[in-house]
Amino acid sequence: MKAAAPVSKKNLPALLAKLKQQRQSIVFTNGVFDIIHRGHIDYLYKARSFGHILIVGLNSDSSVRRLKGNKRPLQKQADRAAIVVSFKPVDYVVFFGEDTPERLIEAIRPDILVKGADYKVREIVGARFVKSYGGKVRRVRLSAGRSSSKLIKKLS
Repeated sequence: MKAAAPVSKKNLPALLAKLKQQRQSIVFTNGVFDIIHRGHIDYLYKARSFGHILIVGLNSDSSVRRLKGNKRPLQKQADRAAIVVSFKPVDYVVFFGEDTPERLIEAIRPDILVKGADYKVREIVGARFVKSYGGKVRRVRLSAGRSSSKLIKKLS
């Protein structure tokens, strides 16, 4: 069943227990998802193809400002979450307020951790942890020429 809104960290343990009881393989990825473009859609479909359930960790507004500057995000976290969770491959969205999703990855313990191929496996936050219990790390080739930063620059 598709989530209608982000899953709160408080409700996450019960959701994860239910999914694990149903033997659903959990895929996790994360990002800002501020200005959605074709590359995001391709990436999310590919990530979802690695398992049964795709959970997207979404940077909170405060973490986006710390990482990308005071002019970002362009859309509030509630709006970004509503957009991302509406995509067919995405099953759940969970916010995280830290600069990295490490604590969220540790709480979820995904079967598969996915990040863009622009990262080396050793650079992927949570990769060592996921591998420590037999989980897998997958990298997805990014769509050429698709970038939020490039779109923002064009609009400026």
